[in-house]
Amino acid sequence: MELTRYVTIGQYIPRESPVHRLDPRSKIAAVTVLTVAVFVVRDFSGYGLLTLFLLGVVLASQIPLGYLLRGLRPVLFLLLMTLVLNVFFSGIQGGTVLFQLGPVVATREAVLRAVFIGYRLVALVLVTSLLTFTTSPVQLTDGIERILRPFRRLGVPAHELAMMMTIALRFIPTLLEETEKIMKAQMARGAEFEHGNILRRARALVPVLVPLFVSAFRRADELALAMEARCYRGGEHRTRMKELRLAPRDAVALVLTLAASFVFTIPYTTWQALLR
Repeated sequence: MELTRYVTIGQYIPRESPVHRLDPRSKIAAVTVLTVAVFVVRDFSGYGLLTLFLLGVVLASQIPLGYLLRGLRPVLFLLLMTLVLNVFFSGIQGGTVLFQLGPVVATREAVLRAVFIGYRLVALVLVTSLLTFTTSPVQLTDGIERILRPFRRLGVPAHELAMMMTIALRFIPTLLEETEKIMKAQMARGAEFEHGNILRRARALVPVLVPLFVSAFRRADELALAMEARCYRGGEHRTRMKELRLAPRDAVALVLTLAASFVFTIPYTTWQALLR
């Protein structure tokens, strides 16, 4: 049982790749564009091109593909449940029947819809994972703060929001590691977490929650004391060791992402009509 081995979100992998050297603001903007493109694409040709583009980004970032796909394991149950619900209970009537199990009917249109929704979930996890793998927590905080800075005139606490989001993301691997330690300690005392039905496994996890919450509050209190002891103050008049500066490579990356997303969203039938 190694939770930190399969839950990879929030982890940062240091590399000397072109993607790592991009400004965090450009990476956040690129992820936003790709997220919109994932929901706009309507056919298999667009998803095929999107897959090729993501593979190119993975190669450029020097992130092992197996390590990236490993992060899909925690959402595997949600993915399977989404596929089953959309295939058998989507409510699409009048389609081409593929097979029938009593009153439950699976149509071709329902299967296609389930595949589209499942791929969207996978693509969202991969895109967001690439952002955290290639951006350190400090860079991510600075990028979010700079993006939210114009909203400070409306009373939005840009620095505080960015700090809370980054700390929450950074603490995911730490809490998973703490959960793993607690579960192993209780397994050594006779607790069983991998046997029985779903309800029994869920009931067995209840004793893990109390020490986990205590540990989380203790870590939060220690972090607050450490920041106060170092006279930390955010927002105005705060200097940074490395100031964010947009470079030509950031503009090139954004233009490529926008152009690729535009190509993804054009249906295959439209491409056929344009090429005639």
